[in-house]
Amino acid sequence: MTTHVSRPRTSARRVGTLATVVALALTGAGAAAATPSGDHGGGHGSARPPAATTSAGTPVDLGALFIGAHPDDEAGSLSAFGEWGHENGLRTGVVTVTRGEGGGNAVGPEEGPALGLLREKEERAAVAKAGITEVFNLDEVDFYYTVSDALTQQVWDHDQVLGKVVRVIRETRPEVLFTMDPAPSPGNHGNHQDAARLATEAFEAAADPARFPEQIRREGLKPWAPAKLLNRGTATAPTGEQCMSQLAPKDPTQTVYGVWSGAKAPDGRSWAAVERDAQRQYASQGWAGFPDVPTDPAQLGCDVFRQIDSRVPFAEPGTDAAHRSSAALAGATVHQRGAVPLGTGLRVTTDRFEVLAGGAFTAKVSVTAPRRALPGTSVALDLPDGWSARGDGRIGTVRPGHTVTRSFRVTPAADASAGERQRIAARLSTRVGSGYSDRVVQVVPTVSARPQLLPQVTEFERWAPSVAHQPQLSGTVTPVLSLPSGGSREVRVDLRNNGSATDAGTVSLDLPAGLTATPASAPYGPLAAGATGSVTFTVTNTDTSLKTSNQGGTPGAAAGDYAYAIRTTTRAGTATTSAALELVPSTTIEQASTAPVVDGVESPGEYPGEALDLSRLWEGTACSSAADCSATGKVAWHDDTLNVLVHVTDDVLGTKLAAADCKRHWRTDSVEIAVDPRGDSENTSTTFKAAVLPVTAEGPACGLRDADNHQGPAAETAPGMKVASTVNAPYDGYTVEVSIPMSELPGAVDPEHLGLDVFVYDSDTQDKTGQTRIGWSTWGGVQGDPYRWGVATLPGYTPPADRPAEAPEPVIPLTALSSLDSPPSLAQAVRVDVPLAGDPASSPARAGWVERLTTSKDTAWVRLRANGPGTAHVYVVDGRGTIGSRTVTIGGAGHRSIAVDLDRRGGSNTRAYVGWLDSAGGTLASVARPR
Repeated sequence: MTTHVSRPRTSARRVGTLATVVALALTGAGAAAATPSGDHGGGHGSARPPAATTSAGTPVDLGALFIGAHPDDEAGSLSAFGEWGHENGLRTGVVTVTRGEGGGNAVGPEEGPALGLLREKEERAAVAKAGITEVFNLDEVDFYYTVSDALTQQVWDHDQVLGKVVRVIRETRPEVLFTMDPAPSPGNHGNHQDAARLATEAFEAAADPARFPEQIRREGLKPWAPAKLLNRGTATAPTGEQCMSQLAPKDPTQTVYGVWSGAKAPDGRSWAAVERDAQRQYASQGWAGFPDVPTDPAQLGCDVFRQIDSRVPFAEPGTDAAHRSSAALAGATVHQRGAVPLGTGLRVTTDRFEVLAGGAFTAKVSVTAPRRALPGTSVALDLPDGWSARGDGRIGTVRPGHTVTRSFRVTPAADASAGERQRIAARLSTRVGSGYSDRVVQVVPTVSARPQLLPQVTEFERWAPSVAHQPQLSGTVTPVLSLPSGGSREVRVDLRNNGSATDAGTVSLDLPAGLTATPASAPYGPLAAGATGSVTFTVTNTDTSLKTSNQGGTPGAAAGDYAYAIRTTTRAGTATTSAALELVPSTTIEQASTAPVVDGVESPGEYPGEALDLSRLWEGTACSSAADCSATGKVAWHDDTLNVLVHVTDDVLGTKLAAADCKRHWRTDSVEIAVDPRGDSENTSTTFKAAVLPVTAEGPACGLRDADNHQGPAAETAPGMKVASTVNAPYDGYTVEVSIPMSELPGAVDPEHLGLDVFVYDSDTQDKTGQTRIGWSTWGGVQGDPYRWGVATLPGYTPPADRPAEAPEPVIPLTALSSLDSPPSLAQAVRVDVPLAGDPASSPARAGWVERLTTSKDTAWVRLRANGPGTAHVYVVDGRGTIGSRTVTIGGAGHRSIAVDLDRRGGSNTRAYVGWLDSAGGTLASVARPR
């Protein structure tokens, strides 16, 4: 594969054969991708855009691609990417779905597209520290923090963005994809989840010519099958170089590789230090003050990567080969001694993920030869003790570019333990080297049982096996449900008969002390083979002294989880499934006899109910003392209004933001009140979240809404809401008081089950960064997780009969920076010949580009050549930044001279970039320098 962009020094080499073979196998033998027609319909121009000064050349050829949601998502892996680039010649690019416009800004007033441009520049500066020069922004909007993939998909249009990711992969042809965690793990950003799902789906879709076929038929791209897919993993390990050999993932069937961050970079420092320098580039996110990493390499740990899938042989877990810094790249871009040649394909598949003890299933091993033959080839399965296989693994010679598959009938041991995962390993032998691969299966009981899942977990469990074709990703999130302290809830247990005969039995819940289930045991069945059913229990918290939130839980479980077991009897015996309940605080909101006066002062009789403890830590640095940060709150209702009073003890007042900057409240001291009217929201788009800054630069408190059904200044988004505060002098804290008309909430309140939470954000700096987050119902990421908020009842309250229960459609900011308006993106597109934003390239017949630039003191003239109608986004820049810009609509083919007013005379390296958008949606970037 050729490219006009030279690659760095490398001990690896390009491997195109495997990807080509996979594509041919999917299309049929001998099938080939369409070649570009040169005209996608109706252009009138005849000249072709010059490759040297436009993005119309041969795209850059990458070895790896990281796919994330925001600038800085790659920041925790830059030490590994930097080391791989230097030691193994790996050229890595970064796909960033958004520019992070929804984040805060600790360095200036920019927001929206202006903040997006700032964060793009920060990202480019950061990744450059690790030798990365390609950042592909997809121009989706970063709307606000959410833990909902469903909401993210709704806002982004998941399928459309998937097409963009696939297009970038087919253009840049990386061997390895890296991404984030696709699971709805507690606190995992929904944008991160969806970026990872995009990468996981693209791993298959980019190789399949039936997916996004217009890219092949009309754009001339070819299917591309990346060799490996990995995400950032987790595992326990010591610090020091031994971390690579002593990684211990929670699930031992996970294939994880470590890259020690203490290795020396070219400047003599550790790669961890280089990564820290890179992270400090994200000044807008408050990262500029990150402390130095330890100078003692023995105190530095590993970057951990979990391998999700591989089409090539890989370093066998537990071997010396797996303990090298390049192990994650082995078989894809790095050849290890004794292994088959690069470009060799080896993949294990099974006809099912869930298998029964003693029940046979089929495993297939496929071997693909690279550009040279594989003589003397055979494959053999390596199985767990007691498992057996029937099948002939002898192959002989595999011809160049051809794939041979062998099938085996595998029978698990009759006493295989249900719930365990096991590797089905394949060992490849040839006269030119050997290889290893595996696939994980899970042993299931005759009748499986699991508790009802949260909506986001239900969707993930559907997605992993059926959409992503990665069933081993399922089951990675502990099934949890919340339970109010002192309250009850129904817990449904879903059953499925995995066996071949009708079954019946009982189900019971083995709960920790302080929790009881009614009934104690429930019968099920008869349940036919393959059928599903369910039983329901009522679980009650009988011991109200049990700790709630992340302070509670049972030993050995995740913080706040009260672990329990579901015991199911079957014909074959008893099976056990693990689950957990999370105890959230509860309260009764009493009716006030008169409406509290919103003045920031608690007057007698205004708040008759109990005080809420708001001092539990959920994120950030723990309070050093109650004087450092602590809080209590009170809530009352009167008529149709909620009233909230919060007393905060604090020793240092954070930045006084201007009233016009009353947003992104987590940057300084603030109070946030979260209300879920009916206590059943899947994400915060159907909730009300109000925040109050107790003091502004001008003096008075200000109120806003954030990350909810309608965000923005309170005067615009909740005009009936009132806020007030008193700030103690001498300063040792403040009091915030808020009244919220319930008519402002997104839907009528359920007085028996109102979702409620109160958070306090503590900042001890003047640099617009927060240090500590405390609150009432506290968990990591709880501000985006309504199911983990506390529960409140309002005795005596009845909402107006005409108030709708359903929330209105959320108002979500959808303005994002376009790459057409980003000079750094335009410059990159010209340099690496990859179209902007993952969109299609403008065909030659529709293209428009800059041919000439002339400048004077205050004006630049740009000569544009257009082969058809479109829009030209013109930017004149020099070494100090943008000095002039203009957007012009072009009606048809021909030449056009465009005058651009300049803010100042251009300095050295003045040039004009033009981002062209044709009438069919194709883009072209171009550059010209003064003549």
